[in-house]
Amino acid sequence: MGKKNKKVDKKGKGKEKTELKAEKKATKRSKKELAEKGEDDIEKVIAQFREQDRRQVEVIEEKCGPPPPRCNASLVSLTERDELILFGGEYFTGNKMFVYNDLFIFNIRKQEWSKVSIPNMPPPRSAHQAVVVPQQGGQMWVFAGEFSSHSQAQFYHYKDLWVLHLRERRWEQVKAPGGPSARSGHRMIAMKKQLFVFGGFHDNTRDYKYFNDVYSFDIETYTWTALNPIGNGPSPRSGCVFLPTDTGRAVIYGGYSKERLKKDVDKGTAHADMFILALEKKREGVSEGDHRWKWQSVKQSGNRPTPRSGMTGVLGPNNKAYLFGGVFDEEDEDEFLEGVFYNDLLMLDLEKCKWFSVELSKQPVGEKKKRRKKKEINGDGGEESETEEAIEDNDHEEDMEVTQLAVDALHLGAAGPACGGAQHHDDGVFKLTVAKPSGSDRCTQDAASDCGMEVDSLWPSKRMNTALTVKAGQLFLYGGLVEDDKDRSLTLNDMYSLDVQRPMAWNVIQAEDLRLQEWHDSESEEEGEGKRNVAAGGKEESDSEDTDDSMDDITFDDAPAQREGEGIADYFNRSKDYWVSKAREIYEEDGETISERRAVRFAKEICEEACEK
Repeated sequence: MGKKNKKVDKKGKGKEKTELKAEKKATKRSKKELAEKGEDDIEKVIAQFREQDRRQVEVIEEKCGPPPPRCNASLVSLTERDELILFGGEYFTGNKMFVYNDLFIFNIRKQEWSKVSIPNMPPPRSAHQAVVVPQQGGQMWVFAGEFSSHSQAQFYHYKDLWVLHLRERRWEQVKAPGGPSARSGHRMIAMKKQLFVFGGFHDNTRDYKYFNDVYSFDIETYTWTALNPIGNGPSPRSGCVFLPTDTGRAVIYGGYSKERLKKDVDKGTAHADMFILALEKKREGVSEGDHRWKWQSVKQSGNRPTPRSGMTGVLGPNNKAYLFGGVFDEEDEDEFLEGVFYNDLLMLDLEKCKWFSVELSKQPVGEKKKRRKKKEINGDGGEESETEEAIEDNDHEEDMEVTQLAVDALHLGAAGPACGGAQHHDDGVFKLTVAKPSGSDRCTQDAASDCGMEVDSLWPSKRMNTALTVKAGQLFLYGGLVEDDKDRSLTLNDMYSLDVQRPMAWNVIQAEDLRLQEWHDSESEEEGEGKRNVAAGGKEESDSEDTDDSMDDITFDDAPAQREGEGIADYFNRSKDYWVSKAREIYEEDGETISERRAVRFAKEICEEACEK
């Protein structure tokens, strides 16, 4: 048995060595390709950022306007001051990706922004996590995240841990062993004197991996611990909702993951399950520090959200959480992935794990009008008809105040799907009907029609990966990302606030100005038509009449045979995987990347051209 185990171990180590060798070879080839394109290695770029930050020796704070558009940023509220901190994030302009490490402070009372530059800042990142704790005069902890080159040909995932000492305005990198691996899209929360990290993913453009591990970090001893909870927990995922409760437990909901079915074929899943992470019950003879964490699956109730990813959640008062937006990719008639974006605001009771849809109350208490029916005689035929007349409800103000208290000044719907329509709440004491924002919001700016984006001045527009935080019962929302009907990813920099305990109306702090949206078609999009011609055997037309020599190597000799009498659409559906792989190959020949949606669209085009020749 011992010899057999040794052989297995040797076989496993041999496989690891082979994979490591292949990884090094691919990295070397990638660096050579980047050098030919004039793009520096991503680790060198990050080192340059760090060197530039080291040259700064003093804190610089200056008042400024709203920060540039961004998504996947962190927004946190300070415990001792009426201020918010916005850190990091990313902004894609169509041909360039910009990743930030700037830090902005928003003064809630003055409604003013300030930009604060502090020496030894973390390098630029997005899809990281940040939390604030009150220890030592206030600290903001930042963990991991990702950095992308301008062309998005290179990605770098961090596994570093930083703390910003708020009172001293001093950054410190905490180097503690035994922490989570490099990742982004993870979630981090603070409970008592510990940070908890769950999930995330790592992508090196050749392969990807999703995580479902859990780590805790003691902010007093500066030590990491892998928790390894018992029980059946959530599957690997990123971008989930991870929130603490008043009872020392944590709730996990949703998220997104992909799995590779075969070469160049991936399947994405938007999760809608819920779990609780909690310490097991005290056992006799076991010290408190030795109790294990365990997973528990949760049966959700109420007005559950539709499946989606990119939803942002934040902890609010009274053990309630608030969640906004998200996106769900669905196939259209041509099997292209189209993103369905959301702008609904949901509330989750963390104790009961019950969902509610949050609506605005447009009529203050005491101003509600009552309508009563009365019968009238129709002068033509003598028939009775019913009409309505409005009367002041002065006699029932006391009843209305009781009703308002009964719902904690929140208009909540807990019956039916959260995807739209009127909602009704009836608990035997009162009945309340509320309506959601319409699915096709009315554009309020002329630029909205140009960018194909829906805008409603009374409600934040549809988006994903927005930044949320709560301060003193006020929910703050900043930025995010949405795709318009022209397949452009628009990054936002608008800002809103809402009193979640008395949601009368969204307060617009910074309105959407779609005229400021910057978008440039990427070189790959501009050259797309030429590539399609080359792929079909023709020549790419350009001002210089140059051709892409790398395209000459792409052939379709090994394409599945088209059956007699088989239409192009049926043939493409049957051989879709082949054509998608060829579409990616055409772009990769030039060292370019292509999104899944555009890959399918391009695949169909080259398939049609090849069939028509």
